[in-house]
Amino acid sequence: MHTSSYQPIKYGQNPFISPPEATELLLVRHGASQTYVPGEKFPMLGDQGDPALAPLGREQAALVGARLAIETIDSVYVTRLQRTVETAAPLLDATGLTATVSPHLHEIGLGEWEGGRGREQLTDPTDPVVMQVRATGSYDAIPGAEQWVDFSARVQTGIDELIANHPGENVVAFVHGGVIAAASRNVVGASERFGMIDNCSITHLVAHEGIVQLRLFNDTSHLRPLFTRSYPG
Repeated sequence: MHTSSYQPIKYGQNPFISPPEATELLLVRHGASQTYVPGEKFPMLGDQGDPALAPLGREQAALVGARLAIETIDSVYVTRLQRTVETAAPLLDATGLTATVSPHLHEIGLGEWEGGRGREQLTDPTDPVVMQVRATGSYDAIPGAEQWVDFSARVQTGIDELIANHPGENVVAFVHGGVIAAASRNVVGASERFGMIDNCSITHLVAHEGIVQLRLFNDTSHLRPLFTRSYPG
C-alpha cells in the first residue's frame, strides 16, 4: 500500500522580534524624589525645581538598575535634573557606561508651581486652576507653565534625536513622568494625556524605518507585583 509523505503546512504564533536595525528605547522615570515641605522650595536649576532622590527613590533606582544591568545596553541618557542622574547611577556603576545629557527630555515647566509648590496646590480641589488642570489633563492653565503643545514637540525632538543617533542600538533614557506620557501619546496618537507614570517604571519603544511602536508601558514588575492597589511597605 502506498503511504503519502505529505505534511500539511502549519502556522504558529511567533513572538515579536525587533529587526536588527531597530532602535530599542527604554524610557525610565526617575525614582521618588524628596518630599516637599510648604514654604521650603526645592533647589532650583534655572527655572525648574531640582530635588534629589528620597530614600525610597534610591531603593527604586537600585532595583531598576539591577533589572536593566542584565540587558545589552549601548547608551544611557539622563536629563539636566539631578533626580534622573541619581536614578541612572546604579546602572552606570554596574555596566561601566557613562551617561549623556539630553537637552530636550527634561520635565515640563510648571511656571508658578515650580519648586514643589505644585504638589501642595494639587491637594486643593476647589482651586480653579487645579479644577482646570484635572478637567483638561494639561498644565496649560498654570501661570507661566510650558504649554503642552510646546512640551510635546520638545519631547518628540528628543526622542527623534535618540532614534537617529542610535540605529540598531539599545538605549536607556532616565527621564520624567511627563516626558514618558508625552512620548507615549505621540506614538499612539492619543487625544488625551497618558495617566500617572510610576517612579522607576520602564516604557519600551521600538523604532524602525520611521515607525515607532509602543511595546511596553509603565512596567513596574521589578519593583512590586503588578496590578496591586498599594505599594507594600
